[in-house]
Amino acid sequence: MSGPLNGVRIIDLSTVVSGPMATMMLADQGAEVIKIEREDGDFTRQLATRRAGYSAIYLNNNRNKKSVVLDLKSPEGLEAVKQLCRDADVFVQNFRPGVAKRLGLGPDVLRALNPRLIYMSIAGFGFDGPLAGKPVYDPLIQAVSSLTTVQAGSDEERPRLIRTIVPDKLTAVQASQAISAALFSRERTGEGQEVQLSMLDTVVSFLWGSDMNGHTFVGDELEREESQSFIDLIYEVADGYASISVMQDKHWEGLAKATGRPDILEDDRFLTAELREMNREARLALTQSIVSEMMRDELLERLEQEGVPCAPVLTRSEMRVHPQVAANQTVIEYEHPVAGRLRQARNPAVFHGTPTGKVTPAPALGEHTDEILGASSAVAELTG
Repeated sequence: MSGPLNGVRIIDLSTVVSGPMATMMLADQGAEVIKIEREDGDFTRQLATRRAGYSAIYLNNNRNKKSVVLDLKSPEGLEAVKQLCRDADVFVQNFRPGVAKRLGLGPDVLRALNPRLIYMSIAGFGFDGPLAGKPVYDPLIQAVSSLTTVQAGSDEERPRLIRTIVPDKLTAVQASQAISAALFSRERTGEGQEVQLSMLDTVVSFLWGSDMNGHTFVGDELEREESQSFIDLIYEVADGYASISVMQDKHWEGLAKATGRPDILEDDRFLTAELREMNREARLALTQSIVSEMMRDELLERLEQEGVPCAPVLTRSEMRVHPQVAANQTVIEYEHPVAGRLRQARNPAVFHGTPTGKVTPAPALGEHTDEILGASSAVAELTG
């Protein structure tokens, strides 16, 4: 692989999504990622939506990697990992807090072997505290972080999950950024470091930028969040759905003109942006009633002519063939030697000075064991 991280070697003991997606992002950008797996492989290999023995979720989070099978319960397997870390740049694990240390693969041990090593630990709830040792999956983080009540619209409504694994994916993005920052720091100092990241911290930090305004001013916290509408700027029209975002006065005026409803400009409830937000429920309901019998494409064309931000609401099938997605070349296709032709989203960052190379498919279990272990004489002696 070429790319901005060409020459960086990552030893990846993480499983499921948060760690594997993070290391795939780095692999997409040129890093060599060696995925250490147990004999039955990453759990996601066994999940549904499969072809020729490969699950889609495994393929979608593990491309551009190499797979090595090691038994971490054996002294030989543990020693092999240590030997691989001697000349690695990054080590990633998402065991429960304390497990890596009990295995003999804690940061003190590995960084003593290689002081330049970046040791990334990903946890669920955190590394200390009452929930630190508990098993974690994405819905639990959504629950504890308050993301489910944000999604509900108000504290009074039934909490709702976001129907994608946001905490896992956000943590992956944050982890890849943190690893890159630690590598940059090492270029200046010559020293590696331990980096700790929890899914809970990631989501709370993510929410604070826009959803914790009522808890920002100390001493003036809101005890209960006010109800928000489930119209949510998604409007039902005669032949589907459209998203219309009216933020500024000119957008409100454009909406009135595009829909032939100049009378809404005279409504005292909506004269300013502040009033429109104070009367949000009424504004959204009014907008819904205005557009409900209009055809989507005609409505969007009128709104665009008036400079009103708007877009069609697409299904997943519609999204992947949309002209803008095609223009961005977001969706790529390539051949897997066993699973056949695959379709995926490319890494979203495009590096013009250090372009990335050809995509390699997610590896078979243990596909690169001999290649990687045989390349190190010390490891080769351990594994026979």
